[in-house]
Amino acid sequence: MKRPSSLILVNDKGYEGETKRSSMTARVLEWALGELKRGQRVVLASVLMTSGSVPGKTGARLAMSEDTSHWVGTVGGAGLEKRVLMRCQELLKQPNHSPIAEVVTYGLNKGAKGYEVTPLDSLCGGRVAVSLELMMPMPHVYIMGGGHCGQAIASAMDVLGWHYSVHDTRPEFASEELYPGAVARSSAELDDLFRAMDGASLEHYSDVLLLGHDWSEDQDRLLGLLHCATNAGLELDGQQGPRIGVIGSRSKWQSFQATCEQQGISRALLDQVRCPIGLNIGAASPEEIAVAVVAQIMADFKGINPDDPNWRTQS
Repeated sequence: MKRPSSLILVNDKGYEGETKRSSMTARVLEWALGELKRGQRVVLASVLMTSGSVPGKTGARLAMSEDTSHWVGTVGGAGLEKRVLMRCQELLKQPNHSPIAEVVTYGLNKGAKGYEVTPLDSLCGGRVAVSLELMMPMPHVYIMGGGHCGQAIASAMDVLGWHYSVHDTRPEFASEELYPGAVARSSAELDDLFRAMDGASLEHYSDVLLLGHDWSEDQDRLLGLLHCATNAGLELDGQQGPRIGVIGSRSKWQSFQATCEQQGISRALLDQVRCPIGLNIGAASPEEIAVAVVAQIMADFKGINPDDPNWRTQS
């Protein structure tokens, strides 16, 4: 069935307004999905039920992203919308690593009473039930080095529905054939790659993994990333900037650390880089390393310490 190219009045009851609401809903949801893809947390507010005289109708929606100056849509305007926007901001300011959902019923007069009713200074007199859902973005991992470990990690992320991009200076190891699910693939030379990179582009990623076939390339990647983070004033915490992990041995890391310090990288920033990567589960093969690395990223994403006691081991 083809979508209408313009709004159509079906009858005198005004279905044109219904079409407009559907269009607004689509715009709000598309915008929210776009913000999630950018790595931003989003609160979606939806009018669930109304009674009496109210400014917003069932199905009206607005969304606010983690940058709380940005929001789209409406739940009806006036004092109701102001309170909903304030609650969206409150939810986004909480240091949550998990989704949150709640339903708030607003009474649209200052004397409104009833079980779990939030009164508003309004003369409308009706009631509105609004759902608020804090949605979390999926991790977006930048795989720098498209060899066996990178391919195994990408396969694990495909199963989880996570986003990932891949870079390898060897075009055949950053191909669509090897990485069909990648958001982006690049085989640019490192100088060109980092010339185009800034703090804003780094913020797109939750994690960056250095998995190169050549230690010197990984060292240059690390230097480029850390200089970029320094210039942008980013912490490598998965919030301001991506967490950075380097695959390798003790001697490799010690060499990298010495070189970075010679290049003016602070020890405080170097201490935020993770090497080795992955939970300590004895991983050896690329597939086992993928399990360890993805589990570590998941723990960070959910704000979980894998060493914490579970329900059975708590005293």
